[in-house]
Amino acid sequence: MEVSVGVSNRHVHLSCEDYKILFKDMKLEVRNMLKQPEQFASTLTVDIEANGKVIKGLRVLGPNRDYTQVEISRTDSYKLGIEPPVRKSGDLLGAAKIKIIGPYAEIEREACIIANRHIHVNEEIRKEKGLLGVNKVKVKIRGEKPGLIENVYLKDSEKAYFEIHLDTDDANAFLLKNNDKVEIIL
Repeated sequence: MEVSVGVSNRHVHLSCEDYKILFKDMKLEVRNMLKQPEQFASTLTVDIEANGKVIKGLRVLGPNRDYTQVEISRTDSYKLGIEPPVRKSGDLLGAAKIKIIGPYAEIEREACIIANRHIHVNEEIRKEKGLLGVNKVKVKIRGEKPGLIENVYLKDSEKAYFEIHLDTDDANAFLLKNNDKVEIIL
């Protein structure tokens, strides 16, 4: 069975409290909608800093969440000199400390992770695709740089668009881009 690829660039999810600290009364406006229902890339960006090294222009995604999370790639972590763990979204156990710099303030949070490879599903998609009771799959990539990606987790949400999310390091390693198709192996 095939699934579409979504390449996830570095980005930030902010709690309402942290958003207000960084952006005060600025409105979180939609730049473009994402394929995941009700999720969007905003018009706002932040910079991040660790060990005196900065990466500029991380997109703030919306809507705001109950937690603040910075998602980067392993390559980004080398530049910043930090060791963020690979985690599912919202699991900040052992997350690396990072400074988030907005237009009005900066905050330091233990919030930086490398997102695990995951496929967005809901109950309806699971039934339709024969994925009931499945938590983890492999994904086969064809093309000029073929390969196999293991430990791809299924991420459940009430509303979901059936898509695999890979960070830029994974996508670049296999020459994948948004909307390419890969094969799920159960």
